[in-house]
Amino acid sequence: MVRSFRLVLALTAALLVSAAPARATEQVDLLLVLASDVSRSVDFPKFKLQREGYAKAITDQRVLKAITSGAYGRIAISFVEWAGFGQQKVVVDWTIIDGAEAAAAVAEQFIKLPRSFYDRTSISGAIEFSMAQFARAPFETIRKTIDVSGDGTNNSGPSVTAARDRALAAGVTINGLVILTDNPQAWNSDHTNPPGGLESYFRNNVIGGPGAFVLVAENFDSFGQAIVKKLIAEIAMLTPPRR
Repeated sequence: MVRSFRLVLALTAALLVSAAPARATEQVDLLLVLASDVSRSVDFPKFKLQREGYAKAITDQRVLKAITSGAYGRIAISFVEWAGFGQQKVVVDWTIIDGAEAAAAVAEQFIKLPRSFYDRTSISGAIEFSMAQFARAPFETIRKTIDVSGDGTNNSGPSVTAARDRALAAGVTINGLVILTDNPQAWNSDHTNPPGGLESYFRNNVIGGPGAFVLVAENFDSFGQAIVKKLIAEIAMLTPPRR
C-alpha cells in the first residue's frame, strides 16, 4: 500500500514537471565580450586607461542611446582580462545593460576589481576563452561580438589566425582596439610595433566577420573616445570612420 502511494506521488510529480511551461531564455540585441589585454607590456597607466575607459564608455549617454534603441533595448556584456596562454579570467560575468542604472553598476566593478594577470600576450587564448563565454551565456541573440583590446602581437599559445577563423566560422564577429606604445623601445619593438604597424597586424590577423573593424588609441585623450565609437558601432552595427 505504501509502495503504491509513493508510486502515485512520483507519477504525479513527473506529470506536474512535464506540464510546467519551459522558462524562455531572455533575448538581447547583442552578446558582447570585452577582452582586455593585461600582459606584461601593459603597464599600470595602460591598465588604468582600459579599465576607466570602459567604465566611462559604458555609461556614456551616446552608448546608452544606442543600447536602448535596439529591438529589445538591452545587450549583455562579459568583461574578460587575459595575458599569456591559459591566463584568462572573467572579471565581470554576463550582465544585462538596459539603461543608466545597470551601466553604472557595471562601471563601478570595472574600477574596483583588481588586475588579473601580468604575463605574455596570447590573443589566440583570449579569443578561445571568449568563445567559451558565449557557450555559457544565459541569454539568446543572433549577434555575438568579441572586442579585443591590446598593445602587442600574439606571442604565446597557438596561432591567432586559427583561433580567429574558428570564431568566424561560428558566426562571431571580432573587432579590435589597438593601444599604441609611446616608447616601443621599452619592450620588444617587434611585439608592440611589428612591421607595418600594430593596426595592420590586428587587421590582418585578429579581426573578422561582418563589418569588423580596428580602432586605434594613440594616447590617453583618444582612448576614451575610441571606446565610445567602438561600442556604438558594435551595438548599432555601424562602420566607424578610419583614422
